[in-house]
Amino acid sequence: MKPIDPRLVVRIGPARRYILVTAGLGLLTALLVAVQALLIARMLAPVLAPTPLTGDGLGWLGTLVPTSARELSSGLPLLAGVIALRTLTSWLQERLAHRAGAQVISELRSQVVAHAAAMGPRWIASGRGADVVTVVSRGLDDLLPYFVRYLPQLALASTLTPILIVLVLGLDWLSALIVTLTLPLVPIFMILVGLVTRERSEKHLKAMQTLGARTLDLIAGVPTLKALGRERGPAARVRELGEAHRKATMGSLRVAFLSGMVLELLTTLAVAIVAVTMGFRLVEGGIGIETALAVLILAPEVYLPVRNVGTHFHASADGLAAADAAFEILDEPLPAMGGDAPAPDAARGAIVVTGVGIATPDGVREAPSGADVRCSPGTLTAIVGANGSGKSTLLLALAGLLPPTAGRISLETGSAADDAPERDAEVVAQDGALLVDADGWAKQIAWVPQRPDLGPAGRTLSLGQRQRVALDRAFESGRPVLLLDEPTAHLDPDSRDQIVERMRALAASGATVVVATHEPDVVHAADEVLTVESREITEVSA
Repeated sequence: MKPIDPRLVVRIGPARRYILVTAGLGLLTALLVAVQALLIARMLAPVLAPTPLTGDGLGWLGTLVPTSARELSSGLPLLAGVIALRTLTSWLQERLAHRAGAQVISELRSQVVAHAAAMGPRWIASGRGADVVTVVSRGLDDLLPYFVRYLPQLALASTLTPILIVLVLGLDWLSALIVTLTLPLVPIFMILVGLVTRERSEKHLKAMQTLGARTLDLIAGVPTLKALGRERGPAARVRELGEAHRKATMGSLRVAFLSGMVLELLTTLAVAIVAVTMGFRLVEGGIGIETALAVLILAPEVYLPVRNVGTHFHASADGLAAADAAFEILDEPLPAMGGDAPAPDAARGAIVVTGVGIATPDGVREAPSGADVRCSPGTLTAIVGANGSGKSTLLLALAGLLPPTAGRISLETGSAADDAPERDAEVVAQDGALLVDADGWAKQIAWVPQRPDLGPAGRTLSLGQRQRVALDRAFESGRPVLLLDEPTAHLDPDSRDQIVERMRALAASGATVVVATHEPDVVHAADEVLTVESREITEVSA
């Protein structure tokens, strides 16, 4: 797993700006840490020195901090100012991190949702819809720790650590050598821990996606389960999925705590080596007290950003795994939808389906296959057939949401009694492409799917109530074409009769009404009935 996903930088503007700002704040933090360490060394040296100090123990670094800072009256105000600036920098870093994280998550969510919608309802119904819901609802929330905790420490490790090593080298070459030799051990252990963390993060995200998909399926099927008296049946399965999610989460936390302990122990031992070596040299008089204090204060600061990168890596791993899942969705190629030609006026003619066949996503069958029907204004057309024969798919094609694999859909003007050569025809969709403007065509159509989604307002309604509300909206839309998928499937007999009457009334007023149905009452009321069939696709070798 890369420390920075380049796709975040390339595709998401707030992420790119935030990384640049973080690098600048890292440089400022490095300067403040160095000045703070040297100030503390200046002030403590006269107190701990056995004899009065005569020379400048900081060497060429003494130019950063005046020797007058040895006096508390001069050193304390400077130290307070540096601490205040460092606090302000940390506050600014935290504030910008939260803001950038929220913006990136919001923008990435919008892109994923927009892309999923552009993929079409058939792609969503194939099972990917649950993955989209999991990623945008919970998965991308894990990107916030990545921006708030991980990226700032990564910037400090790239700026603060090298600068402080140079400062330690300017004070004492032996201590700089010890730091340089022990520092690579931290990223080595980070890599080892990261390999385990990546596996845990992938399992965690998979558990979330599985639980989310199962939960959404159960919620969608609750009306049917309740009607059959089986609403309590899936409880055991939900408990199993919840337990799997709990174990995955606890596994990630366990790895995080262990990785933090390992890195903490490693850096503590490295600083201890520097301190013990410095102590012996102080006793022998091989180094001055002011130099030793500055090195001892700077040494932990050298390891701190690198250690924190490893500590916070688990927080970023879940976020980057979710971002990777989001970019996998965004990398799905969009179907070719919509052409340059303006959409014809659907109220002026009949929608004619000629030899339309639509391949299933796996390419094994055509459902429907070879469909032929003429849906004229002022008529009610019923589409019937066995389950899986392509009734709903044909409605999607009529709505311009799914171009036919074979055949064509056109709009023909003229009376049905006229001879075909005298009619004007404009092809709407043909051979896998929608040839007219998709938005212009969709604005003329009212489409009600089998399970209409009314948003938050529909969560308190039963499936039958949602269907009635969606049908009322379609009937009152005033659009010339109505496509209704099983509009009476979840209604009582009285409501079913009312819907059939309203469909007949709309057709009588000049609308083109097309209904996919199994209900005999609807078929009996229809002016035209199309029976769709599916067929296996056989490859013909050349």
